[in-house]
Amino acid sequence: MSDIEAIRRAKYISLTTYRKDGTAVATPVWQVGGADGTLLVVTPAHAWKVKRIRNNGAVTVAVCTVRGHVAPGAAVLSGNARLLDEAGTADAQRLLAKKYLSSRIGNGFLKLFRVRRKPMAGIAITL
Repeated sequence: MSDIEAIRRAKYISLTTYRKDGTAVATPVWQVGGADGTLLVVTPAHAWKVKRIRNNGAVTVAVCTVRGHVAPGAAVLSGNARLLDEAGTADAQRLLAKKYLSSRIGNGFLKLFRVRRKPMAGIAITL
């Protein structure tokens, strides 16, 4: 299996973004493959990773655990991230809900209890 295929099949990936001074910041996230070969991630719009991607779209990704631990010798791939518009974010949320049962359950509880959701931002990663 290729490195890209391993990342696409992974439940969690470590998404590393870069601060203005070049410091790397890794975050474990859910991902789903997009139609055009990209990886799609959804995160709150006010998250620091969104702000860092606005400044610098260079990212690295690797397969990780839920806590963000990357296995020794795991492939680390470089890519370019861009923020999605509202329609792209909605598509990414729909695809993530298909892949992850926890997402569907959480969204169901939010609707059931009429909890107001914070704005979300979609991220498309091209490897």
